[in-house]
Amino acid sequence: MKRVRANPGQGVRLREEILAAAEALLVEVGSEEALTLRAVAGRTGVSTPSVYLHFADKDQLIEAVCLRAWDELERRMREAARGIEDPFWALGQCGRVYVRFALDHPVQYRVLMMRQGSGSAAAACLGYIVEAVSACVASGALRGDPQTLALGLWSAAHGCASLVISQPSFPWPEDLDSFIDDTVWMAGFGTAIASRLPRHGVSTEVVAALDDFAERLTG
Repeated sequence: MKRVRANPGQGVRLREEILAAAEALLVEVGSEEALTLRAVAGRTGVSTPSVYLHFADKDQLIEAVCLRAWDELERRMREAARGIEDPFWALGQCGRVYVRFALDHPVQYRVLMMRQGSGSAAAACLGYIVEAVSACVASGALRGDPQTLALGLWSAAHGCASLVISQPSFPWPEDLDSFIDDTVWMAGFGTAIASRLPRHGVSTEVVAALDDFAERLTG
C-alpha cells in the first residue's frame, strides 16, 4: 500500500522507517545483495525516488544500516559498564556484550564488521573501545598505547565472534556464554600481563613478573 505524501518535518521518521525496512530485509535474505533501493522502497511503502532523497545509493544505505547497528551495540556496551567502578572489569563486560551481540545478530555483524566500506561504523566502534582502554591505562590496569591495546583486544573479540558465526559446525562448548567469558578474560588478562613482561626476558624474569602481577590483582 502506498503512503500518503509526508508532511514537513516527517523526513526523519521516514528515514528511520527506511533503515528499519532495510535491516529487516537484510536479516531475512541474509545477504546485502538483495538490499536494493527498489526493494527497500517497496518494503517501506514509498517510491524509489523517495528513498533516494535520503540515500544517494546502495552503499550509503548499507553504511547507514551499519551505523544503526553500531548505535545499538554501543548502547548495550555502555549499559553493561554502567555502575562498574573498576575500568578493567567494565572493559571485560563490554567485551562479553560485544561478542554476544555479534552472535545474536550475525547478519548485521557481518555487514557491520566484515564488509569493506563500512569504515564509519568501524571507526565509531574503535573509538569507544579506545575510550574504555584509556580508562584502564589511566588506572594502571593496562600499560601501553591505548589505541594499540584496543586494536589487540578488539581483534580477540572479533576473532571469537566471527569464528563462531562462520563455523557453526565446530565442536563449540554447550555453555557458549562461559566460553565467551573465558575468551574475553584470557584476552584481557593476557594483555595486562604482556604489557608488564620483558619482550626477550629469561624464564625467571617472566615468572617474577607474573607473580608480581598476580599479587597486585589479589592484594
